[in-house]
Amino acid sequence: MKKNISMILGFAAVLATSACNKDFLNQTDPNSQTVGNYFQTENDVLLAVNGVYQALRSNNALGEGSGLFSEERSDNTGRNDNQSNAGEPFQFGDFSLLPSNTYLKSHWVDMYQVISRANLVLSNIDKVTFASEDTKKGYAAEAKFLRALVYFHMVRKWGDVPLVTKQLSLDEVRANTFRSKDTAVYSQIVADLLDVVNSPLPDFQTGANIGRVSKAAGNALLGQVYLTMATTIANGKRDENLAKAKQYLMACYDMRKFGALKDIPYTDVFSVDKKSTCPELILQIVYKQGDATYSSGIAANNQANGETINSQKTASGVGGNVTADLINEYEANDLRKDFSVHFANASNVKDWYITKFRDVSDAAGKNGYGGNDFILIRYADVILMLAEVNMYLGDNATAVQFLDMVRERAGMPAYATAMQDAAYSAKFPTLKLAILHERRIELAFENHRWFDLLRAFSTQELVDYFHAKDQASFGIAKLSNFTTKDRYYPIPFDEYKLDPVKMYQNTGY
Repeated sequence: MKKNISMILGFAAVLATSACNKDFLNQTDPNSQTVGNYFQTENDVLLAVNGVYQALRSNNALGEGSGLFSEERSDNTGRNDNQSNAGEPFQFGDFSLLPSNTYLKSHWVDMYQVISRANLVLSNIDKVTFASEDTKKGYAAEAKFLRALVYFHMVRKWGDVPLVTKQLSLDEVRANTFRSKDTAVYSQIVADLLDVVNSPLPDFQTGANIGRVSKAAGNALLGQVYLTMATTIANGKRDENLAKAKQYLMACYDMRKFGALKDIPYTDVFSVDKKSTCPELILQIVYKQGDATYSSGIAANNQANGETINSQKTASGVGGNVTADLINEYEANDLRKDFSVHFANASNVKDWYITKFRDVSDAAGKNGYGGNDFILIRYADVILMLAEVNMYLGDNATAVQFLDMVRERAGMPAYATAMQDAAYSAKFPTLKLAILHERRIELAFENHRWFDLLRAFSTQELVDYFHAKDQASFGIAKLSNFTTKDRYYPIPFDEYKLDPVKMYQNTGY
């Protein structure tokens, strides 16, 4: 049996029992028991849920190193090395991605590993007697959220994808190897997230549970899903989906434990010392400072040769490459620029690199074992989505109020004032483009940009958008390669060849 849809589902693998918060980072032997007799106690279910979080941490899933599959696809980051690793990573930003790309296949497999593990929990949780029904519902809600999150990433990247919502036997795998329509995938995502927002989960997780799913996270993600459906799915429900997007985003916003966004310094959001107390954070993948296995490498890996801003670890490469196109979009005196990017003068660099993620502590040390958490959802994102949804609903005044919350925190003039500046109004002549700009700057390197572009533009508009950019701002990656086919990734060749009819390839590949 080939490893289709991530082995749809290496059943015993789900029992890997680590996760993304401070108390469940240690693993036990995943092969010590079979699935058939594993689920006996509440703790068995907890460990299995932890295994779903552990799968999410993979850099080939949604871990801190997963920017190749989203940020490098956008106009924010890239690479000028088209030779390393057989040139496969370069294909993502060069819009020359092949179905045989092994990085693409690894992403597909690891994403379905998360789904597989979530399905295993949900298919077996009823076997266990719980002292509290709320505990059971909470664990189920966590698994459903993580399944929905991954499917949301996949449906935006591939369109129609295999939709599997239960543990499969080997005999059932082939029958489930087919692509379901994107509308069916979205329906399942919505159903899962509705269960999350109506679950007994707390509004926010605290203490040792930071990194686990909460109701705030459920509302934020559900709002984003409805916003995406409204702007990308032609099903005659645009206004209804926009109204629901506003409903759930506002539900998340009203849960916040701070007054004004400006009261939270931008640097606090990314501070290793404040990652467990910053009220802007809604959901993050937790990394353990100083631990060789569970530490974060994002600070050290983004650091360029000759630089010391990010980490004590000595760097020799070019670090996290930033496009000149992004650099040119920063407004004058935007405090986010000085914190997020820096120019490296080393002879082998002479370029901008990412400094948004830093841990120069002695605890991280010269090995770069950082404590940076990777943020999946935070309030600036929610606030800017509220600006976006209100703009689409025709309420520009409210949209601008939300937009200005983020601009004020960054030390930027209010939108009305900025529009009096000829340079700003020329670059961002519409409120839609102003919001898209603000999201780009505020959320740079947090893996939002590609999805923001897909939401903002039709496929042809996106082609025109990239072709209108200055090629010199993208190094050797060729913007002219971008065509309508690049709206989606190709189905990995190994998956397509299993059944070329039911696993049909995306157009243009």
